[in-house]
Amino acid sequence: MLDCGIHPGYAGDESLPFFDHVDPASVDLLLVTHFHLDHAGALPYFTERTSFKGRIFMTHPTKAVLKMMIADYVRIGYNSEEGLYSEADVDSCLRKIEIIDFHQSLEIDGIKFRCYNAGHVLGGAMFTIEIAGVNVLYTGDYSREDDRHLMAAETPNQKPNVLIVESTYGKSDHESAKEREARFLSHVEKVVNRGGRCLIPVFALGRAQELLLLLEEHWEANPELQRFPIYYASRMADRALRIYQTYVNMMNEKVRARMDVSNPFHFRHIHNLRIKPDDDEPCVVMASPGMLQSGMSRQLFEKWCGDRRNSCIIPGYAVEGTLAKTILGMPEQIAAQSGRMLPRRCDVQYVSFSAHADYSQTSEFVRIMEPDNIVLVHGAKAEMNRLQKALLSMLQPSRPEVQVMAPRNTHIVSFEFRTDKIAKVIGSMADNVTARRGRRIRGIFVTENFSHRIMAPADLPTYTNLSVNRIRQRQHIPFHNNFNLLTYFLRQVFDSVEAVEPSSEKAGADGGATGAAETAAAKAKAKAASQAVLVEGCVTIRHKPPDRVLAEWAASPTGDMIADACVAIVMQAASGPASVRLTSKVCCHGAHEEHTDDCGHEHETVSLEERQQQVVYAIRGVLRNMFKEIDVDLLEEDSAEGEIGSAVPKGERAALKVVVDGVGAVLRCNFEEQTCLVYECDDKAVGDTLSSVGRQILLTLSHGAHSHVH
Repeated sequence: MLDCGIHPGYAGDESLPFFDHVDPASVDLLLVTHFHLDHAGALPYFTERTSFKGRIFMTHPTKAVLKMMIADYVRIGYNSEEGLYSEADVDSCLRKIEIIDFHQSLEIDGIKFRCYNAGHVLGGAMFTIEIAGVNVLYTGDYSREDDRHLMAAETPNQKPNVLIVESTYGKSDHESAKEREARFLSHVEKVVNRGGRCLIPVFALGRAQELLLLLEEHWEANPELQRFPIYYASRMADRALRIYQTYVNMMNEKVRARMDVSNPFHFRHIHNLRIKPDDDEPCVVMASPGMLQSGMSRQLFEKWCGDRRNSCIIPGYAVEGTLAKTILGMPEQIAAQSGRMLPRRCDVQYVSFSAHADYSQTSEFVRIMEPDNIVLVHGAKAEMNRLQKALLSMLQPSRPEVQVMAPRNTHIVSFEFRTDKIAKVIGSMADNVTARRGRRIRGIFVTENFSHRIMAPADLPTYTNLSVNRIRQRQHIPFHNNFNLLTYFLRQVFDSVEAVEPSSEKAGADGGATGAAETAAAKAKAKAASQAVLVEGCVTIRHKPPDRVLAEWAASPTGDMIADACVAIVMQAASGPASVRLTSKVCCHGAHEEHTDDCGHEHETVSLEERQQQVVYAIRGVLRNMFKEIDVDLLEEDSAEGEIGSAVPKGERAALKVVVDGVGAVLRCNFEEQTCLVYECDDKAVGDTLSSVGRQILLTLSHGAHSHVH
């Protein structure tokens, strides 16, 4: 954010910028160019009454003067009535402000910025800001003309991609310094010689010091004028002059040379106004604020505006909505702060000592800086439009591609910059890499604060705050079915599914005795628990009977993706229609033959019809994951014999009619030999797939042809 001021023509919330169009929490950096309230008056509100948590930078003199100006604004301005912020808010805000010197470069969160003298007021700055290789120059209020105490604005040595420049005076040019000084002094003399009082509304710091030096010099050179007093009416007068004396090193050569002899800000003919002057006394009074919106200048104008002998000189730019702007139109009446109407009989003169750049200064600055894009700010709409047309006309012959924007308030201006991203190879990689176009290198690409670097993993702790870590992921998944069935499902999806050999386990001290006592059931359980497969070389699926499997893998984008797919397949094999639960209890309908095995468990023989239905359900489930349209039906034995013969006994076979994506086939399954033959299939690829699926299902079912009855 660049500057954070208030509108001098409004009061309360109406004077604030359009903060509702900004997310204060997203602002990382706030740069303030100078101490005038239209550039810094809303700072305490923004820092203390919003979610802003960023950093604030300004120059030494700006902070010193701003402390006085905002404190004075709280005491006498509209703020105390409207409640924008309190003195406690001001104190808290000032503690957060950090200092930057002219020509000092800083970097905050990848934002590089540098400060230059802007010449507008003491400590006034312009900023160059670089973000991701894009350079922006913000002038703030600036002046390229030397005056009695300030240096002219500097010219940064870097061409900006975007120039944000003030447009206060549009296409107008100031009169020469000699002409305006002569006109100003001549009018002041005329007013006091006719017995009138000359009011000069000024801001406490800025143009006030320039006019004080001018009047002091003129009164010193003209003894006949010394009978007319000059008053400086500001609560901050003494403190302001002390600040100027403190920072004399930041002023021009004229002031620094005079300081070697005497203090140029120690005035003989100018006095601080403690009480209001006598109405019958001709005098010159400089009073703040500069736009007559409140304070001493407003009180004196209301008191003196009805006398034709008196005069008011407006020495700088007047904003729309202020009394200073209103009286330039020479109205017959003005509205007092009390609400009543007062006659205006005094004359009003405009002599611009404004330290804002005019058209000649701005156009010259644009020619020197050669920006790619120009954004006009800080100006009335008409003046901005006039300056926009003039700059476009000036640039058209030589640089027609330059954009000149004159956005209204809250309007978003967007530019697109296409630049090459350059990554530096550093660390051990830099010693081993030979620069050759098209050569591939392998390393870690690190982006930090818009800069890019490539380095070996081992160099991360040296050149960054990062470190290399490996995360081993483990996930338990419920699974009650046969592990061979899960292996089959995995092989249907992945190309590489390899069995993992069980790890050798060392026997304990009583291993021999224990081994001798192992039962056949314990051996079988150990064998089941050792079953594992490695999927695509990175995810291990390990059987943990009786109710789960364990997935293990090293965390990585590829490993995580494969692991997610494996988890989905486990869940499909556990409960999907394609899975056949082999350890479930078989219902007895009286047609089964019971027997007892060697372990004492009672078994029930699975009937042919049940085995045939298991095959149908299993094939349907598997094919559903492979084809869009499927149809699987069990053929009657008689009809099947007529078509493909009866080489297999009726009790040990099943014939199925299968149609997948419009391709039909007949499958003949032999339970004893665990074979699956395909007939009447016109598509060889489909036939091979059906045969493979059938054989794998028969193999899986053969491991669980009988179930325990509990």
